Amino acid sequence: MQVFRGGGLIGGSMTKRILVVEDNDLNRKLFCDVLQASGFAVEPVANGNHAIEKARIFNPNLVVMDIQLQDVSGLDLIATLKNDAQLADVPVLAVTAYAGKGDEERIRETGAEGYLSKPVSLGPFMAAVKGLVGQ
Repeated sequence: MQVFRGGGLIGGSMTKRILVVEDNDLNRKLFCDVLQASGFAVEPVANGNHAIEKARIFNPNLVVMDIQLQDVSGLDLIATLKNDAQLADVPVLAVTAYAGKGDEERIRETGAEGYLSKPVSLGPFMAAVKGLVGQ
């Protein structure tokens, strides 16, 4: 079996790459651990200000984006991703702890293809991830 991180081969098929933008250490580690255990190559980003630069380098198949980041709005980052020629087609799964009435619609209007409210259950999280990366 061949194994390479970052878009290489695992068992002969291309590994899907997922950028995880989450400022909460515990949540970021949980997302990354679950995704890696499922065979995805993962790039964690704790600081939202580094997300676009990391995305350009990592070239992800999916971005998991916390909406309530401390340093920058996740909504602003989604808009920036969707207006970037290199990243515009990368699907975004938005996650937020502050899900109020109208939030999902507002988040989807920004360009997110998926939406989950925290606390995130692993079953729906993995179903959303697999749906967005075409698995």
